[in-house]
Amino acid sequence: MPPYTPEYYDPMSTDHITSMICLNLEDQPVTPLWPEIPRFDGSGLYAIYYIGSSIELYAPLSSYKIPVYVGQARSHNSATGKGVRERDPLWRRIRDHSKSIEGAGLPLHEFGVRLLRLPDVHIDLGENGLRVNYQPVWNAVLTGFGSHEQGSSTRQSSRSKWDTVHEGRNRTFGATKHDKDVLLAKARKHIDQQIADYSQVPWHQD
Repeated sequence: MPPYTPEYYDPMSTDHITSMICLNLEDQPVTPLWPEIPRFDGSGLYAIYYIGSSIELYAPLSSYKIPVYVGQARSHNSATGKGVRERDPLWRRIRDHSKSIEGAGLPLHEFGVRLLRLPDVHIDLGENGLRVNYQPVWNAVLTGFGSHEQGSSTRQSSRSKWDTVHEGRNRTFGATKHDKDVLLAKARKHIDQQIADYSQVPWHQD
């Protein structure tokens, strides 16, 4: 029998802090995106979930804490360090996402969000933890959901993968280069794998 060695535990390790942030986010209630969430101040982390049943592609996710998209809203510009003008960047980000979902003809009341206000220094850890461990389908496969239309060069770029599958947002696109059926097949396969890997998430409690 090998000699006994007590377990090593570092409560300030990056992995531990990341898991605690993600666990705290998942302890928050899922708030439907419709009706509009009342305005609140602050920056932080968010995860959008499918909570309905009418969209066949996402229906398998509704029984799990697997987000379709995760992101962040900071109180300071990450490049310059200057504070943002708005006092409510997290609320504004969710409002913009709600408009995108509704603009694509998706039932907004079938989507919900978990929100966690955080200091900027911890936001990246939480977002990275959620993205790496869940690989949300709108982050990993159907990319382009969180993009903004900015200027002529952006308007001339090709239609994103998300906009190819979910058409309807009020913006201008260049040539279409993605095949919708191929993207749908990839998304279905990805979601099946997400569910298969669900129990391996480090902070998983179920």
